[in-house]
Amino acid sequence: MNPHLRVTLVQSEIAWQDPAANRHRLAAHFRGLAGHTDLIVLPEMFSTGFSMDAAALAEDMDGPTVGWMREEAAALGCVITGSLIVRDSGRHFNRLVWARPDGSLEHYDKRHLFRMAGEPQHYAAGDRRVTIDFKGWRICPMVCYDLRFPVWSRNRGDYDLLLYVANWPARRAHAWSALLRARAIENLSYVVGVNRIGRDGNGATYAGDSVALDFLGQPLSSEGGGDRVETAVRDIESLRAYRVDFPAHLDADAFELR
Repeated sequence: MNPHLRVTLVQSEIAWQDPAANRHRLAAHFRGLAGHTDLIVLPEMFSTGFSMDAAALAEDMDGPTVGWMREEAAALGCVITGSLIVRDSGRHFNRLVWARPDGSLEHYDKRHLFRMAGEPQHYAAGDRRVTIDFKGWRICPMVCYDLRFPVWSRNRGDYDLLLYVANWPARRAHAWSALLRARAIENLSYVVGVNRIGRDGNGATYAGDSVALDFLGQPLSSEGGGDRVETAVRDIESLRAYRVDFPAHLDADAFELR
């Protein structure tokens, strides 16, 4: 068990539909992180931007971007995670990939597809929630629009850190910040939200506002725009002590997802 978890938030612009350029840009953000972090978190669709051109941009799990994640994770000695467009069994997914330094992978497919952008017409929805055991921490990864659905994100006593990667437009920035805090408070959990900045090929602008929160919804990192690489440390004993002192989870409603 590692009582302290160092999580690095990488808030960056994303070149529109240009995976090679984005891999190069992000690799530059990684400089100096070796030995200083346990987990690097990238935005949603970090290699392309939030594109509906899934058929043209999708990569296989043994494609260049996942290969790059594996190489960078090995070189830095930490996990790298973020979502990208993946082709699997003839379908396309907005898939969060979890790349470990030893080359092994896990993944989570975005459950809630953003209908206002036509995402369900181009991508298949995920059908399972994922919890990853990492250095004794239980981490639940989600993707963007999932943030709006508290039942899917509900802590069933199975995670310590809830993680969201996103392309969340600036015009809905208030909802992003408010919902991240709500998820932390209601689930008695640390929360990390990593969003992009800049403007995409659809004309949407992004303000960033990536943040790490504690279980009270209080920030452990700075917030705001601009290119930003920031590492925040979480303490498992503080979380456990709070859950003992304020055990609201024991009064939660029982439910099942079907």
